[in-house]
Order: sequence, then C-alpha cells, then structure tokens
Amino acid sequence: MCMELQRQHTAMPRRTRYRSPSDIRTITLPSLLAEMHRPALEARQLDFLASSTQDGLASIYYSGDLSALRSRAISIVGTREVSDEGRRRARKLARELVAAGITIVSGLAKGVDTAALTAAIDAGGRTAAVIGTPLDKAYPAENATLQELIYGEHLLLTPFAIGERTFKGNFPKRNRVMAAISDATVIVEASDTSGTLHQAAECGRLKRWLFIMRSVADDPSLTWPKNFINKPKVAVISSTQDILDAIET
Repeated sequence: MCMELQRQHTAMPRRTRYRSPSDIRTITLPSLLAEMHRPALEARQLDFLASSTQDGLASIYYSGDLSALRSRAISIVGTREVSDEGRRRARKLARELVAAGITIVSGLAKGVDTAALTAAIDAGGRTAAVIGTPLDKAYPAENATLQELIYGEHLLLTPFAIGERTFKGNFPKRNRVMAAISDATVIVEASDTSGTLHQAAECGRLKRWLFIMRSVADDPSLTWPKNFINKPKVAVISSTQDILDAIET
C-alpha cells in the first residue's frame, strides 16, 4: 500500500515555479504617460507613487511591449470573489472591447481581473497587467503562468522595484497606475468594502472616465455607487457601446 502511494506521488506533475522576466526595464510615469499620449499627473499625485527605495521618482518597472498602451486602453476591474454572472460579464466586455481595438488593462488578481485578461487574450487582443508586487513575484501564485504569458507576449507593469517590500496598504499605488495609464475604468462587480473602490476614487482624482455596470448601480444591497454617480466623467453603462461612445467624445 505504501509503495502504491509512493508511486502515485512520484507520478504527479511538479508545480512549475514562477519564472520572473529577464528583461526588466524602467520608465518614469510622466514619461510613460507622455509617450502614450495620456493626460499628465499633478506633482502631488506623482509624489504618492515615489519609490522609497530607489531614486525617489515615480518609476514604473515593466517587461513586455509598451506599444500595447499606444492604442486606447480600458481597465476592467472588480471583486476577487466574483459571481458566475460577474465573470460572464467581465469576459463578454473584454471580448467586445478587444473587437473594437481596445487594450485591456487589469490587475492580475483572481476574480474579475483574471476573467477579463484571459478573455482578452483568448480573443486575440492585447493586455497590460499592473501588479501590486515587484516583477519577480507572482501573486496570487495560481496566476503565475498567466503572468508569464503576459510579460512574454503582452505587457506587465508595477510601481514596485525588485526587493521593495509590499503590503496590503500599498495596493492603492497599483490602482493609481492602472487608472493613470487607462482611458477609462469599468467596474464589473464590487461590494461596499472592495479594494476596487480605490481605483474608482483614483479615476476622479486623475480625471479619467469611470464606468459602472448597470447591474452594479441597480443593486439595492450596495451603497457605494451613489457616491460616484452624477460626478464628472462617471457613467452607468448598459452596453460596451456606451463606453465606446463616451471615450470618443
């Protein structure tokens, strides 16, 4: 019996470890935004992103193809504990935006982020993932293979240098970068305590479009949407075309 269990264990495939990119490059966020024709940030907004371990600049560390951000880019974000319907909506939205030539940006968390990025890739689109750790880390570990695919064939970015310690409280930096490099952010599904709301607030601070799905805005169990609806550059959307119409005006 023991020998049989040993044979079964030996036959199981080993888990592949995350292989960090070998071509990590650096660009300041102001340079990146200028190169990609995105609106600039104010000095105080850049100070929030300044590295505590490097040169004090708002540096972005990346691997992959920066040209992914030369076209229109839209962040699709939401809860990690996404419902089946929320996952379906995220995937459908990503596919339809890809069909319109939009680059899909997200954060590589499980849930909505993973659904949007994988759907965009499956549809032959371009993606840019912004992570909340240095590029030599994969979090969550289950997305290690997806992260390798993205830096190998798309674009992976972070505001955190190799060796820089990151904590839960650092994730708003990741959200500010995502909002800054995107023309708009779409919230697919989020509770009143979701970290996604940090990015919603960043859209207001950075004067980027924020789109809230109708299913979220009409959910009577949620209180957060009313804090954003009717503010400048915020819209409740019922279709992908609503997004495209708004960002083209």
